[in-house]
Amino acid sequence: MIHSNPIWGTGLHAIGGMSASSCYTPHSRIKNWSWGTFWLVQAFFAWVFIPLLAGWLTVPGFFDILHNAPDNVFWGAFVLGACYGFGGMSFGFAIKHIGYSLTYTIAIGISAVLGTLTPLLVYGGLSDYFTRPGSAIIITGMVLSVAGVGLCGWAGFKKENDLGRLENHTVRFNMTTGLFLAIIAGVLSAVFNLSLEHGQPIADMAAKNGAGNFEGNAKMIVSTSGCFAVNFIWFIVLGIRQRTLKEFTVSENRPCALLVKNTLWSALAGTLWFVQFLFYGLGHVQMGNYRFISWVLHMSMLIFFSYIVGVVMKEWKQVSKNTNRTLVFALVTLIVSFVVMTIGSYIGEQLGRGV
Repeated sequence: MIHSNPIWGTGLHAIGGMSASSCYTPHSRIKNWSWGTFWLVQAFFAWVFIPLLAGWLTVPGFFDILHNAPDNVFWGAFVLGACYGFGGMSFGFAIKHIGYSLTYTIAIGISAVLGTLTPLLVYGGLSDYFTRPGSAIIITGMVLSVAGVGLCGWAGFKKENDLGRLENHTVRFNMTTGLFLAIIAGVLSAVFNLSLEHGQPIADMAAKNGAGNFEGNAKMIVSTSGCFAVNFIWFIVLGIRQRTLKEFTVSENRPCALLVKNTLWSALAGTLWFVQFLFYGLGHVQMGNYRFISWVLHMSMLIFFSYIVGVVMKEWKQVSKNTNRTLVFALVTLIVSFVVMTIGSYIGEQLGRGV
């Protein structure tokens, strides 16, 4: 039996958020590859190779569990994961149109809210979850989290305006297209959590088989393989149309050593993406009876650390003091929300055990 600890769970979600916030940074190391080529390689590692490897290493009888999983659970999670595949593509394209900060804030902010509430509405339990001990504190934390995300978005918007006024900085944003893609990405990202919830019976089978805290690795591959299938078809067709598939071959501009380096950097990006959900699964189990807040907690962590990464990379160096103050206030609000949700979950767990 797993003894849950929401404090430990929050820490695990934080590690996942740090991994997610840095998963696209290896792309800056890629040379002579188009975005589509990079995306195909990182997607293979993120959504097929690493999930399979993790499942095989951590879940006893992993392949037997997948084989014996109920068809409606398996294919339902797969199709919902495929829907998220379109969201992942929209996210990547949105970055090109409205920048990193705004895309992360809008898409992940929408995902945080919808991804938390949708499974409760679809599978039931909304009123039950919000009437448990400590639920009022948790709701307060969730509201603070949404407020913090909104403030981060405002800080990101102010940052782009500040940089756009600089003579040596050229900003070419298509706000209409970018906002549309970011919204689509956020909605479909929330569907990924729905996919994970739909696949929970597979995780339950893994738990009975002795997977322990790693039970989530059994269902992850089902959701991510659906995501990969959509991306694989899309980017193969795009590669044929744009004639970029040749980038996988050795040429004068792409010697073998460069191809190996590009592949390794892309593999690192994909691995970092998966690691976020490896720790999401570990943290999710530790949240006990309050697992439903895992998604909003994870997404908020992701936004928090993505802005921290931006600060470390000096993306905010030339912004105004007013913008910096907005960012600091937003990050502090998120930190407070993490603390409040953790306290609410911990109190609820203790009262639920009769401690």
